[in-house]
Amino acid sequence: MSPKITAYLKLIRPVNMLLIIYVQLTLKFVVFPGTNIVTALTDLQFGLLVLTTLLIAAAGNVVNDIYDVEIDRINKPQKVLVGTIISEKAAFNCYILLNVLGVGIGFYLANTIGKPGLAGVFIIISALLYTYATSLKNWLLLGNFLISVLVAMSLLIVVLFDIYPAIEIPYRSLQLRVSKLILLYAGFAFFINFIREIVKDLEDMNGDKNGGRATLVIALGRKRTTSIVFVLGVIALVAIVIYANYNLHQFSTTLLLYFIFGVGGSLLYFCIQAWNAETKKQFSRLSLLLKIVMVMGIASLLFISEMNLSS
Repeated sequence: MSPKITAYLKLIRPVNMLLIIYVQLTLKFVVFPGTNIVTALTDLQFGLLVLTTLLIAAAGNVVNDIYDVEIDRINKPQKVLVGTIISEKAAFNCYILLNVLGVGIGFYLANTIGKPGLAGVFIIISALLYTYATSLKNWLLLGNFLISVLVAMSLLIVVLFDIYPAIEIPYRSLQLRVSKLILLYAGFAFFINFIREIVKDLEDMNGDKNGGRATLVIALGRKRTTSIVFVLGVIALVAIVIYANYNLHQFSTTLLLYFIFGVGGSLLYFCIQAWNAETKKQFSRLSLLLKIVMVMGIASLLFISEMNLSS
C-alpha cells in the first residue's frame, strides 16, 4: 500500500470507523433480533445507514485535522498528515467528497423509507462537525460536549431510522422499551467520551495553549483538571454499579458480573491510574483505557437476549 493511501486511511481514523460499524451492526443483528422488535430498514437500507454514518464521521475527522495542523505540529508532530503527505487542498477535496456522498446517500435513504425530513439529521451532524472543527472546540467545554453528543448519535441514529418509522400501536410498547435501552447506552457513550475529551485536552495542553484554545486544563490547570477527571470517573463507576445492581440482577447473573467486574472493573482501574496521572504518556494511557471501557460497555449488548425486554 502506498504511503499516500495509508495517510488517507489514517486521516479518517479507521479504528473509530470500526467502532461505529461494531455498534450499529450489534444493534441491528443482535439487539433487534434478540428482542423480536419490528423495524423499518431492510439489510440493504441499513447498510446504507451505516455507510452514511461512516462517510460523515470520516469527513468530520478530515476537516478536524485540516484546522488542527499547527496545534498538531506541537502535540503530535510525527502524526501530522495534512501539509506533509497530503496537501491541504487534497484534504479539503476529500472532506467535500465524503460529505457530499454521506449527505446524498442519507437523503436517498430517508426518502426510500418515506421520512424525507430525516435527511436533515445528516445535514445538521455534518454542519456541527464543521463548526466544531473551525470554532466550537475553542470554547470551554462546549466542544467536548458537542463531540460527545455526536458520538452518542451513532447509536441514536439507528433508533431514528430503524425504529421510529416502524412504530405501530401493536408493537409500540416493546419498541419504546428497546429505544429507551439504546438511549441509556447512548448516555453511557456520551459520558465516557466526555471524560475522554477532557483527558485528551490534558494530553494536548501544550499545543492547545499555543493555539489559543480555552480548554478546561488551560483554565484550571493540570492538577485540578486531573482531579475533575478522577471525580467524573468515580461518578461513572458508581452509576454503572447502581444500574447493574438494580436493573440486571433479575435477568442474568452473567450480565450482572460482566457489568460490575468487566465494565466497572475497567473504570476502577482508570480511576486509580487517573489519581496520580501527570505526564503526557500517562494521559495517553488514560485515553486508551476509556476507549476500552466504551467498547466493553457496548459489548454488553451481546447479552440482550438475557434481559427479557419482550416480557
